[in-house]
Amino acid sequence: MLTKKQLDLLEFIQKRVQRDGVPPSFDEMKEALDLRSKSGIHRLITALEERGFIRRMAHRARALEVVKLPEALQAKGFTPTVIDGGRPDEVPPKALPIESGSATELRIMGRIAAGVPIAAISEESGRVSVPNGMVGRGEHYALEVRGDSMIGIGINDGDVVVIRETVTADDGDVVVALVEDQEATLKRFRREGSSIALEAANPAYPTRLLPADQVKVQGRLVGLIRTY
Repeated sequence: MLTKKQLDLLEFIQKRVQRDGVPPSFDEMKEALDLRSKSGIHRLITALEERGFIRRMAHRARALEVVKLPEALQAKGFTPTVIDGGRPDEVPPKALPIESGSATELRIMGRIAAGVPIAAISEESGRVSVPNGMVGRGEHYALEVRGDSMIGIGINDGDVVVIRETVTADDGDVVVALVEDQEATLKRFRREGSSIALEAANPAYPTRLLPADQVKVQGRLVGLIRTY
């Protein structure tokens, strides 16, 4: 039987994976559970791993796999979700083949920068099949990631991200942001007064603080695809 804190953390991880396609950061877990330090999160994760509910992926500090859920969460309709964490020296993946009938075909609209911004994306460069459960209402498209600024939340160079088209975002969402109508980048979105902060998930990259009128949201991350 899980303690309340263990159950709360497992539920939080599962909800964030279902929403964003990537696990939350340790800071986000700490804030969600109202703990004073990240060491408490490490103890809870270890306890969940020992009980077989989650698995930490090798060579990646924050890549988590939800293996199973207790009956208390299954009753809420949650299902286990896997976030794969590849080794940094692996060949970047391109796309995930999925059996027809259980998948939706999306356009790959070029490459998106998770690092130094690249030219804005405008042309289709291919197609990819994604699980039907990954896409909901609205229009979706896929992008191939270039760069390592989002590795802290499990997004590697070469991954394919699934994006739901939207022009709005909530604080903490991982979005495709168009900067000054010229640069497209994948970053975490936050409002800072009259400015927009585009946050990386890699300490090597500083947060970019821009006037709100220079940032246009082009979509929100809903899934990630990786092959080996």
